[in-house]
Amino acid sequence: MAAAVAACKDFEELESNPNRPTEVPASLLLNGTLNDLFEDSWTDGQRQNQYWCCNYNYYGTNEYWASATLSYMMLKNIQKMEDEALRVGAPEVNPYTAVGKYLRAVFYTRMTQRVGDVPLSEAVQGLENPAPGYDTQKDVYVQVLNWLDEANNELASLIAASDNSLAGDIYFDNDLVKWQKATNTFKIRVLLSLSKKTGDAQLNVAQRFTEILANPAKFPVMTSLADNMEYRFNGTSNLYTTNPGSRGFDKGRYNMAETIIKTLTDLKDPRVYLFANPAEKKISTGMDPKDFNAYVGAPSGESLDDMTFKAGNGEYSFANQKRYYTTFIGPEPTIQLGYPELCFNIAEGLNRGWTSGSAEEWYDKGVVASMKFFGLEDGVTVEITEPDADDVLATTTVSVTDYLAQPDVKYAGANDAGLKQIITQKYIAFFQNSGQEAYFNFRRTGFPIFDKGPGTGNGGNIPRRWLYPLSEATNNTANYNAALARQFGSAVDDLDNDLWAEQ
Repeated sequence: MAAAVAACKDFEELESNPNRPTEVPASLLLNGTLNDLFEDSWTDGQRQNQYWCCNYNYYGTNEYWASATLSYMMLKNIQKMEDEALRVGAPEVNPYTAVGKYLRAVFYTRMTQRVGDVPLSEAVQGLENPAPGYDTQKDVYVQVLNWLDEANNELASLIAASDNSLAGDIYFDNDLVKWQKATNTFKIRVLLSLSKKTGDAQLNVAQRFTEILANPAKFPVMTSLADNMEYRFNGTSNLYTTNPGSRGFDKGRYNMAETIIKTLTDLKDPRVYLFANPAEKKISTGMDPKDFNAYVGAPSGESLDDMTFKAGNGEYSFANQKRYYTTFIGPEPTIQLGYPELCFNIAEGLNRGWTSGSAEEWYDKGVVASMKFFGLEDGVTVEITEPDADDVLATTTVSVTDYLAQPDVKYAGANDAGLKQIITQKYIAFFQNSGQEAYFNFRRTGFPIFDKGPGTGNGGNIPRRWLYPLSEATNNTANYNAALARQFGSAVDDLDNDLWAEQ
């Protein structure tokens, strides 16, 4: 009888798992989400930015993506982070709500840039709405810009109140001033991504851009490399992607891409000495390792059979072995959002005539900042090492001043040539940084020209977008089909369709 009475416990109590936490600190959720925000260097995405290539098909190809991975789990964690902050007594406006709005803006921007229309207003409702409708890409961008304005205003009020209750921040060490600068810097990135929609009165692209530049007290932006949002590798729990442990495996399997190498060598850019080794065949025939002709990248569209043979024959440059494979922390952190990009984005907006100002000044600032990020300033000596070893072949002294004075580098003015220079220098600055922004800028502007062919897949074309995940077609069929028909005129999910923002 005693045993029977003891067994009569509430079912919900028996169902609970005492070893599974039901509450997580907001700081821990923020920390996890910021790690999810991280976009790494030397990835498949960087191949698709045409910075390097895989020449060994057992380990990969240079073909472009198919389906996108969407970020709704991260968005759920942001919602939970905000709820947890309120649960423990934070006021309605607190650092987690402000940073949460910034994070929502970033994740939704990434998703809509990949596929187009996505669920937003009905999303992240769980079983209450398992089949959410899709918001148009325009409506997504309107909401993104609203979130960024709200985040800026909330951060300003928290900074004025000296609120330092944020914890778990891996990028800015819980510094709300830097978060506010990042918010407005990212807003400028979003506005530039909408450069083909300046006629839309609701988006007000040029007016919003002007407002930021005209009122730096209200809309502070990054002012130096010290403000960069950077992911730093510690060499123990998180290792730089290329490191001594991967050098033996990667040496012959990945080589540099022609798009970045030719861009650099055509401009006699000293960053090529950092990014790559001279091609072994060029050196073996007696070419000076300082000669820009000694650096050769493989066309990303080349057939893999041809690339494998030529790479093995020493015809292509590989990533600088000494620079990228001798430490576990890497030669520099990986920028997620940075000051050099901001400079080029401002220069681009000025080039387009969105407001008054000197595009050349911001263009020059961007070049100098990018060079400095990679360790190059006037008078710095660069060592050029052997293609397959760390022995020094030659040294050269850098002059950023002379580089900027070259006819092909000196800003050409508020015209198409000047715009091409800005985007080209932004592309160089994005090397192994900022996820797939290099591709997004190419897709939007056509600069620099990306190589295509059998090696890039998709019938030799560079895709214009990603496909929706198969789960959307399976689990949210009606809304998925409606979104495709609204955007592209048929219920066919196609890599070659242009998104609304770029039509």
